[in-house]
Amino acid sequence: MKSSKQRVNLISFAVMAALSQSMAVNAYAHGGEDHTTVISSEAPKAPACQLLMADRVFDGEQLLTGAAVLIKKEKVAKVGSRHDLRKSCPNKIDLGDATILPGFIESHAHMIYQSVNQDVVLKHGITTVRDVGGPLLPPTGGQGTVRLLSAGPIIQAPDGYPLNIFGGGSGYDKIGINVSTPKEAQKIVRNLADGGAAVIKVGLETGGEAGAPWMMDHGQGIPAAPWPLMSLDTLTAIVTEAHALNKKVTAHIGENEGAKLALAAGVDEWAHVPCAAIDDDLLQQAVDQGVKVVSTIDTLASCSGIYANTMSLAAKMRESKSGSEFIYGSEIAHDNVPWGINGEELHLMLHLTSGGTIDFPKVVEVIKSATSTAGKNLGLEPLGTLTADAPADVIAVRGNAFERFKILEYPDLVISGGRTIVNNFAK
Repeated sequence: MKSSKQRVNLISFAVMAALSQSMAVNAYAHGGEDHTTVISSEAPKAPACQLLMADRVFDGEQLLTGAAVLIKKEKVAKVGSRHDLRKSCPNKIDLGDATILPGFIESHAHMIYQSVNQDVVLKHGITTVRDVGGPLLPPTGGQGTVRLLSAGPIIQAPDGYPLNIFGGGSGYDKIGINVSTPKEAQKIVRNLADGGAAVIKVGLETGGEAGAPWMMDHGQGIPAAPWPLMSLDTLTAIVTEAHALNKKVTAHIGENEGAKLALAAGVDEWAHVPCAAIDDDLLQQAVDQGVKVVSTIDTLASCSGIYANTMSLAAKMRESKSGSEFIYGSEIAHDNVPWGINGEELHLMLHLTSGGTIDFPKVVEVIKSATSTAGKNLGLEPLGTLTADAPADVIAVRGNAFERFKILEYPDLVISGGRTIVNNFAK
């Protein structure tokens, strides 16, 4: 990957947190590591102002040179030229040959259910996490800790996924909650929204996909496929109620039947690129309907249809103006992906969605999928940008992150809500 030669000028169901502390870790978690869910009790204070300078500044939309980022307390105040901002704050930090970016947003994680150490995730560049399957919690963090946005439990058919694989019973403090009727579905959606759910997630999984992580035994055995799905009437009631409450619906789907159901009900987002090969007409319908697709390609790399589905969706997205697009997600909590920024996920997204020609704008789009595009998808813009009034969530790495994604996994500077968490430049 080569950066552009052009120099761009400036232009109430809240589950108590203690519950997650004692949650049992299942087979996805990293063996031999500290799995305690940690939220720092005392975050550092945000200074009155900070002026960050580096050879490269990515503001969430474009890569700037000769630029600086002015932070005032917990917010970004301005991005401008070094010359124009040089007298704006006495607390200046010149990072030199480095890249400054917005903190990354992880749109598919199971950190609470899997008791992932949140401090580790933050130190590795993820400043916002959308947790999509686990105990319902109100929004927390963002001021020196991970900003955590919970979906709560996955709404599912009785005896269906995910409880048929993970067990533990149905409830707002579990990974899944059963629904049988449209009326019951409406009530569950209202309760999730009242409890602070950032998105409503549904399980539309029939099982049987070769290579899928959910086809591994997690202590409950593997039920014979096909697994039960909720009815179209029930799913439509979920989507209708969610939209009335200004909430989007994301769906775990892995194959054609789940895709058909999601598309018929008007689900907003697919929580994964599907594992099994999806019929071309269904992929076209998803793009035509403006469906967002969270990537998780690295996590599902052993699935037979993951690469073909990604490339086909990307080709259709390039020809469409519907708004369908990819959102970065690495599914933090799996044992085969980093607990932080995943360089391989970015690499796979770039190569599988590029159409065979990789240029600088396509590199930018991949980075945007984890920053500004992700923030917009959450409905929390300007989160994911370095623009006026955005949360001061900032990361920086030595070198050019647009040439080497891998270095993003080990940021040398991490700032959350104006509070410095990591600063290797000071060493």
